Amino acid sequence: MKLGYACINTALSANKIMTNRTMRLKTFKDRGISYVSELALANVKDLKTIVKWNNEMGVKLFRLSSNIFPWSDEYIVEELEDGIEICELMFEIGQIAKDGGQRLTMHPGPYNCLASPTQKVVEKTIRELNFHSQQFNMMGYEPSHYNKINIHVGGAYGNKEETLKRFCKNFHLLNDDTKKRLVIENDDSPNEYSVKDLYEGVYKEIGTPITFDYFHHKFNTGGLTEEEALKLAFTTWPTNVTQCCHYSESRQKEKLDESIRPQAHSDLIYEKINTYGLNPDIVIEAKLKEQAIFKRVI
Repeated sequence: MKLGYACINTALSANKIMTNRTMRLKTFKDRGISYVSELALANVKDLKTIVKWNNEMGVKLFRLSSNIFPWSDEYIVEELEDGIEICELMFEIGQIAKDGGQRLTMHPGPYNCLASPTQKVVEKTIRELNFHSQQFNMMGYEPSHYNKINIHVGGAYGNKEETLKRFCKNFHLLNDDTKKRLVIENDDSPNEYSVKDLYEGVYKEIGTPITFDYFHHKFNTGGLTEEEALKLAFTTWPTNVTQCCHYSESRQKEKLDESIRPQAHSDLIYEKINTYGLNPDIVIEAKLKEQAIFKRVI
């Protein structure tokens, strides 16, 4: 089982090693594409440092930031001033990760709503998801759910059944390589989508694997036990790709503070992760990132 963390390395970020340098719209208008190129190059250089650090520390699973390339709608990476160097570095990062047996994944933000009833939102989502897939292409990865691009349905919009149908319809608008990487995750709201909902409404229709989120399941079981939901999600993954899950715990419980939102994530993890005889890869979604892996109480 590979345990990993998401996006930020707290040890390295203390020394300003980060991959989420970006800018506001005003700065983008004032400083233009040349500044975008500068920031993207800095992000990619630091991504290389993080991936190498992961290898050295035995971390075999890492989620990439979605902010490596600021304002990505506005340019073609290869045409940036530093485009050639960026592309060379991205390919090198892919090789470093492969050599270390490190699995890289992505989780675009909640504004990516493939099932939105608003066409402009869907169009932007398609561009964003295709660009995430392009980054894996730049790294030299063949399209596969091993390097998953993880999203949520993004809301029920008053009719869960119709929304799931719309998700499946819009899925076919994605590039082929993006479709081969896309996975769908269960939600922490009973008004949204459980593993069972996603199995019936997405997997059975388009074959998209389900990322099982342990913590989300506590708030939205869909009538399944944790073991049943984990194992149902497992059946959706291709036989040649290890199932990937998310795990976090309650910040409310950790801090003994009932004013904290129940769904908020803890800094660290304290409980043993029960995999019920399976051997999934698990992204630890704790606030203290890689520290939660090394300080876990199991």
